[in-house]
Amino acid sequence: MQNDNALALPMANPSDPLGDFAAPAPMGGMDFGGGMGGGALDMPAMGAAPAPAKSNLSGKAKAAIVVRLLLNEGADIPLESLPDDLQIELTQQMGRMGLIDRETLHAVAGEFAEMLDNVGLSFPNGLAGALSAMEGKISRQTHSRLRKEAGVRQFGDPWERLRSLPPEDLAELAEAESTEVAAVLLSKLDTAKAAQMLVHLPGPVARRITYAVSQTGAVTPDTVDRIGLSLAAQIEARPEVAFDETPGQRMGAILTQAAAAKREEVLTALDEEDEEFAVDVRKSLFTYALIAKRVSPVDVPKIARVVAQQDLVTAMAFATDEEDVESSEFMLANMSSRMAANIREEVGELGKVKRSVGENAMSTIVNALREMVVAGEIELRSAEDDEDE
Repeated sequence: MQNDNALALPMANPSDPLGDFAAPAPMGGMDFGGGMGGGALDMPAMGAAPAPAKSNLSGKAKAAIVVRLLLNEGADIPLESLPDDLQIELTQQMGRMGLIDRETLHAVAGEFAEMLDNVGLSFPNGLAGALSAMEGKISRQTHSRLRKEAGVRQFGDPWERLRSLPPEDLAELAEAESTEVAAVLLSKLDTAKAAQMLVHLPGPVARRITYAVSQTGAVTPDTVDRIGLSLAAQIEARPEVAFDETPGQRMGAILTQAAAAKREEVLTALDEEDEEFAVDVRKSLFTYALIAKRVSPVDVPKIARVVAQQDLVTAMAFATDEEDVESSEFMLANMSSRMAANIREEVGELGKVKRSVGENAMSTIVNALREMVVAGEIELRSAEDDEDE
């Protein structure tokens, strides 16, 4: 029967004394590799002379007591996030422990609580945590160089790095690997990301990989770990690029702002020089004529609120091409009937509009729309969505 004044721990070998570890480092901290201190499984005294009840306990023994106490209280401690060697060390230490009297338990718990109370500031865990905290604050080149110099393993589970990639990058990675490796990659992703990855793969490749998943039942954890490290290392080895957008997206954004005549002139030249690039540019273009095809009806009132009514009137009065007129009618049909009636009336009164004035009004509307997309206020329908309809 367990003593009422004791905390039960796994019984130790009688010949193995309690706390058979070297004395803890001075000024350290209780640290399981992910919290406070320098990476040792240790909880030293807090400066004052220790009570006799705990004088024979090492920092590792104290750490084991605290962990067992928290587990007894039902606390959910993410010990699996610790490095493997620290998990082993903690478990082995607990295996050496016997019974702890209540006085010693209170002393160790009080010491631990005092240490927590004295913490004023904690830094991220290692270089991985520091880079996460500094992301967006230091240059992308510096961030990438530090990751490469530290190595993939420095950043914990390589699969976390892989899961953060966009599905198109994962598809590219899977297509370059063997079917078996790609099947492991697919299996380690969450279901939504895995489904998105398959969408970006050619049909035959996707079918081979999904069938190969049925052959992964005997894959060992070590194999999965090595595959993760290899794939993550490939990601880290990719050269840094200067632009976030593709060439087609950059050129499309530029031509969106250009006058209609110049835009058509450039696109015609691109069709003759590089048809594939011209197709990419056209996909990234957004003009007044595309509003009816790319904007959802429910988003039209949002546009009407941020764009001056005079710009709407001018653009609609200038619209003469069939697609431009279609966009004008689309917006009028999806805004309030009162506002639509006012705009129709003003368009009729305005009469003919100069090209420069009309194109400037259309550009104002398109720019406002793009800013709303970047801010996440509205979402454009893709060209593929339009084709499906």
